[in-house]
Amino acid sequence: MAMRMGGGPRRLMAGYQQERPAGKIQRSTLLRVLRLFRPYRWKVTGVLLILVVVAGLGIVNPVMLKLIIDDAILKRNVHLLLIFVGVMVITPVISTGLGVWQTYLNAVVGQRMMQDLRVALYSHLQSLPLRFFTATRTGEIQSRLTNDVGGVDSVITNTATSIVSNLTRAAATLTGMAVLSWQLTLLSVVLMPVFLLVTARVGEVRRRVSADTQATLADLSAIAEETLSVSGILLSKVFGREKVTQQRYVNETGRLTDLMIRQQMVGRWFFGFISTFFSILPALVYLVAGVFLGAGRAGGASVGTLVAFTTFQSQLFFPVGQLLNIQVELQGALALFERIFQYLDEKVEIQDREGALAIPVASIRGELAFQGVTFRYEAESPPAVREISFHASPGQLIALVGHSGAGKSTLTYLAARLYDVDEGRVTLDGHDLRDLTQETLRDAIAVVTQETFLFHGTIRENLLVGKAEASQEELEQAARAASIHDRIKELPDGYDTMTGERGYRLSGGEKQRVALARAILKNPRVLVLDEATSALDTHSERAIQSALETLMEGRTTIAIAHRLSTILAADQILVLDHGEIVERGTHTELLAQEGVYSRLYFEQFASSDLERVG
Repeated sequence: MAMRMGGGPRRLMAGYQQERPAGKIQRSTLLRVLRLFRPYRWKVTGVLLILVVVAGLGIVNPVMLKLIIDDAILKRNVHLLLIFVGVMVITPVISTGLGVWQTYLNAVVGQRMMQDLRVALYSHLQSLPLRFFTATRTGEIQSRLTNDVGGVDSVITNTATSIVSNLTRAAATLTGMAVLSWQLTLLSVVLMPVFLLVTARVGEVRRRVSADTQATLADLSAIAEETLSVSGILLSKVFGREKVTQQRYVNETGRLTDLMIRQQMVGRWFFGFISTFFSILPALVYLVAGVFLGAGRAGGASVGTLVAFTTFQSQLFFPVGQLLNIQVELQGALALFERIFQYLDEKVEIQDREGALAIPVASIRGELAFQGVTFRYEAESPPAVREISFHASPGQLIALVGHSGAGKSTLTYLAARLYDVDEGRVTLDGHDLRDLTQETLRDAIAVVTQETFLFHGTIRENLLVGKAEASQEELEQAARAASIHDRIKELPDGYDTMTGERGYRLSGGEKQRVALARAILKNPRVLVLDEATSALDTHSERAIQSALETLMEGRTTIAIAHRLSTILAADQILVLDHGEIVERGTHTELLAQEGVYSRLYFEQFASSDLERVG
């Protein structure tokens, strides 16, 4: 039985990201959130000034109400009555206009900050090492970009200004109340410290529930992404796993439902008590004013004062209630920020050194060398490859063979600098890859993998990934070289045919030929083939091999392949076992040694392959 020779890197254990333990919000998290406002500080200053002015205007009408009763109505002064009523009419008009302006500025700042956060997170994810993506579910990453970032939208857009707005309104209202009667003001706020302490506790519970809710949302996104993709749904149907995957989704949805209900109910009894207290409070004020302060009698509190005070009191409930509720909401939102910052704090392992060389691709020969290279996927794990040394000159084909897990794909990842070596170095034209800019490497190297990936777009768009400015003639030349042009022309929309998600509207062989055409279009100096012809039939493979021979002229090629024709054509074959090169030489030389390669050769290739070569 033929053995698959192309391997992949050792998969890291799921959980590359470790959730931070639930606990108090770190001060650093709050400071980082505040720093998001820095680019918009002048607009934020404008918003704050408007809020202060509006808060100040909020105490005008209750004061006017007192003056209307005491100085205008009771004294029958029509002139003052008209003035005070005019002020009461103009004040809300001004407040409304300022409020609209503040809402606009607030929306601009909030949405710009959300854009900054989304772009920063997406850009950072693009720069993270391959090991991050091999250890993290795609659905989890998508959840951070959508659910978590979307969850903090209201905080950035509304909460910050709401805090300032309610603080200024509460302060202005309390000031007005204290001026009218410090005794009644003391009665109104005596229980406020208790409310604040209970609110802090409720917020802490809300934060933990919010963190659990987002984690469950991430799990749901991952399940949906895995099971509803073309590959996932195909696997479920073939193995009859529909009911199992449905039940898994039902279980997670049930958990999410319970958490959402709990999140909605956290502190509701407490806030209900606050609402009831503030509703009853005016009655207590009337009682105290009537019994102890002599309301309405000479020397006591005037009727206008009492009416104005209760008006202030009703105005106080909203900002205080909002502040207490915002504190709870803020705790939950900051938990989402912590999840976002957790990704933003992931280390970017592959980056340009200071002074890295940028070499035009036309000046690169493609001479590739491994010099004593050792590499581990994890710090404590055994080396995936150990003390690897070989040299590949332009125009040479280096074939990598060995059992699955021997380290073949790891070498191709190191050649493309998807990982940095732990020991030794990989050089291109004598330059350590770490001394070259990543743009130089990306222009010089093309990789065609066994698991071909095509974007959900047209064939043309997928080909242009290899060379964005390519002309139609160049596209067709590359497609002909990959023996896919004629097939493309047979499709209803030709090069504008949609490939479908992951290219599933094309056959496996067609996808691989499109991928090869993409690499041919790029015209690289170093070509890496990871079983690039494994999905092709014999006729297509022969055509592709002919195209590859032309493509490989003057270029360095590193190939993992179990097809006999590829191995026979190699200038040098490296036989890997447990991450080490155990044999090297041409096909004829290695057969003569009657070692590992010889055994692999007779194990892997059936008599039909031998007859075809012979």
